[in-house]
Amino acid sequence: MKTRQLTFRLLQVYADVIQSGSITATAARLHLTQPTVSQQLKRLREIVGEPLISTEGGVLVPTDVGKALYQLSQDLLSRVDVFSQYLDEYRSGERGHFSIGLVSTAQYVLPRLLGPFSKAHPQIDVTVEVGNRQQLLDRFERHEDDLYVFSHPPAGEETLAVPFLSNPLVVIAPQDSPWATGQALSLHELKRERFLLREHGSATRHLFDVWLQRRGITLESTQQIASNEAIRVAVASGMGLAVLSRHVLLDSTSGVVELPVDGFPLESQWQFVVRRQRRLPPAAHRFLVFAQTQLGAEFGEQQGEAALASLLAALESQTA
Repeated sequence: MKTRQLTFRLLQVYADVIQSGSITATAARLHLTQPTVSQQLKRLREIVGEPLISTEGGVLVPTDVGKALYQLSQDLLSRVDVFSQYLDEYRSGERGHFSIGLVSTAQYVLPRLLGPFSKAHPQIDVTVEVGNRQQLLDRFERHEDDLYVFSHPPAGEETLAVPFLSNPLVVIAPQDSPWATGQALSLHELKRERFLLREHGSATRHLFDVWLQRRGITLESTQQIASNEAIRVAVASGMGLAVLSRHVLLDSTSGVVELPVDGFPLESQWQFVVRRQRRLPPAAHRFLVFAQTQLGAEFGEQQGEAALASLLAALESQTA
């Protein structure tokens, strides 16, 4: 069909001629010569195979077929305008989508950034994937997400990581535990207690295991539970002691206390991680900028602000 030969430029010229009623006016507005406009109209007439324009009182007006073509041009041109606006918003990070993978402990803090961000940028969709460290490492290797949050990021030259928030790991006990006296303790005193541990593959479990090995401490009774919240509830119910991120306890008002154990809290930090060669969607870049401005106000983490500034600078240098 010849109508498949219609182009955006032909329709743009035609629509302007109909709106202005004059070839001369269209030529001036579109910065074309009058012969060029006339040639475009002739080309349209050949493609459609029907008269498109007639003259009434010195003004160009559309024929019946011309009116249908004008409606088509208006529809297509308006859709192009909508797309152009979308493209501008996408490139500025005001619209779009990105995905972020979180280690499970980070789900207690990232909503404090993602919630305000979503309110400020309602046209951006965010997919959040939560898993233990090994699951997130697998996702990282498969390039499944745009951003990641690890406490112990993957090694390798392809990894670009910056710490943005402290993640202290603490020993907790039931509120009515005989150990909850406020007096200083050592883990040697507690090693006969049952400890509720995260699964292998968890960064919290890995850090605690390394700490125990370095001190030659072997726990005599352990139970594995693959959920921070389930561990917190189990400790509150008297099932044993545990090592969890202090952030897991911040919004909890029931059942557990932090024990003053020598060597604790174990210092850890959450880090934003991206693949060095991955081009971030503008929406993900916008989120990092937003997070940088919010870390100090929300968490009092000025060092995190500086670290994110360095990450943003590194990302910009990659695309320069």
